[in-house]
Amino acid sequence: MEQKKSNISRLSNPTAHAVSVAGFIALMFLVIGSVYYATVAVEYQWRWFKIPQYFMYQPSITLYVEADGEIASLNPNKDKVEIVIQGEEGEKKFLVPAGSFHWDEGDSVSPGDIIAQYKGEWKPGLLAIGLWVTLKISFISTIFGILLGIIGGVARVSDTPILKWTAITYVEVIRGSPLLVQIMIFYFVLGTTMNKILMMNGIPKINPEWYGIMALSIFTGAYVVEIVRAGIEAIHPGQVEAARSAGMSYFQCMFHIILPQALKTILPPLAGQFINLIKDSSLLGMISIRELTKATREGITTSLQTFELWILCAILYLLMTFTLSMFVQYLERRTAQK
Repeated sequence: MEQKKSNISRLSNPTAHAVSVAGFIALMFLVIGSVYYATVAVEYQWRWFKIPQYFMYQPSITLYVEADGEIASLNPNKDKVEIVIQGEEGEKKFLVPAGSFHWDEGDSVSPGDIIAQYKGEWKPGLLAIGLWVTLKISFISTIFGILLGIIGGVARVSDTPILKWTAITYVEVIRGSPLLVQIMIFYFVLGTTMNKILMMNGIPKINPEWYGIMALSIFTGAYVVEIVRAGIEAIHPGQVEAARSAGMSYFQCMFHIILPQALKTILPPLAGQFINLIKDSSLLGMISIRELTKATREGITTSLQTFELWILCAILYLLMTFTLSMFVQYLERRTAQK
């Protein structure tokens, strides 16, 4: 009697696989087509050609004459020219690129005349700045979140009341309140108080980014505590007893025996938590930190390129989270081989 094929076996059939691939491609075309139809329906004009300026751009610089005078001299200096204007207020010098002006020595100038027009040096655009700030804040918050999570996780499974109860209180308080509220408290309550104390003692105030980093680190650390706790409790208790009987202290046992083994268990949930951290960093725009989302909003305000910039913002977040996910999968494979 021929054994019946399972559903998984049927799906592994080459014909079924080809149909599934075709179905996926058709679904993607349907989604993209729906978005395109929606933009046509609202008569939206796509302007993708303006997107590069949000990553790198050359500012247009125009220099104007402020008072009556004349061109006293034109002094070449490598690939630039020093224009000296003699006026009622004395001499004024302008160093501009060669070919950016059309003056000769002795020409008269009046207020409002253009001295020179040229392109400035390349500068990072709005989205490039926002992307860098998001990456920087996410990386630093991840490091601090891991440290807090490991320390809190070890304290969470400790038998010492002050360690265990402190860790439990930290986890419950932080996980029980919204991240946005915590960011506001860190910036407007703690930040205002700290900066006032620092300024009273002649110390420069702390940049708002650091209050955002503190909020994200503490919020993420609370979730990492529970991830680490679950990983530690997955290790057989006999290993702890063996390490303690060999003369190790509690913390030596944790950091040399238990945590290295728990790493395999906690890597996947850690990846999910840090992916959420990257996305949660978008809330820092509420305290005037120009991360990627706030930079996107500013770009939309000035250019009205709503569709292009929000789509690009989503793609950039996807690239960051996908890269982190791939890196964690690589770590998982490496730890599985050991």
